[in-house]
Amino acid sequence: MFLSSFSALAFTIIVSSSRFFANALSSCNGACRTLNDCSGQLICINGKYNDDPDVGTHICSGSGGGSPPSPPSSCQQSGTLTCQGKSYPKYSCSPPVTSETKAKLTNNDFREGGDGEGPSECDGNNSKPIVALSTGWYNGGSRCGKMINIRASNRKSLMATVVDECDSMRGCDKEHTGQPPCKNNIIDGSDAVWTALGLNKDLGVVDVTWFMP
Repeated sequence: MFLSSFSALAFTIIVSSSRFFANALSSCNGACRTLNDCSGQLICINGKYNDDPDVGTHICSGSGGGSPPSPPSSCQQSGTLTCQGKSYPKYSCSPPVTSETKAKLTNNDFREGGDGEGPSECDGNNSKPIVALSTGWYNGGSRCGKMINIRASNRKSLMATVVDECDSMRGCDKEHTGQPPCKNNIIDGSDAVWTALGLNKDLGVVDVTWFMP
């Protein structure tokens, strides 16, 4: 009789515990302890259920489950700018700079009257490896004259000098030769940058990484 009661009690505890975790599995940001607490849809990150990046789920950050707060380092859009009937996002920030910051390399003519109305703020010699950075990375001009290391997917790299801003807040005017605001992850490079990296500038945009040495 005693054994029977003990078994029933143990069964009740196990079932209750299972129900608790079953309910928690469907609750984004709910408390969890280990990876094994979660199903294949969610994963335990910092003690809370969240989307599993390996599975690629969007239960917590997409539809359903609510969206978790953005990380402090994220860069949010700062409104839009309408240019010739089309809206473009504006950014006062850029992704955080790391030892391998992802960016999009574009091509720019830095001479006066080139891709901008006036000459570059620091240097406008296209024969040199010079670049303009998106507003957030340009950081109010604090990086003007500084060197950055750029690496292409073909494993070639070079040191380039920051000479101007690729404006992510303004555009579509005479000063910007009618061009819309830059995206917030742009390195606008001279012909010399593309040549040194062994890239075809006719591609228009290529993926690169960069860091401050």
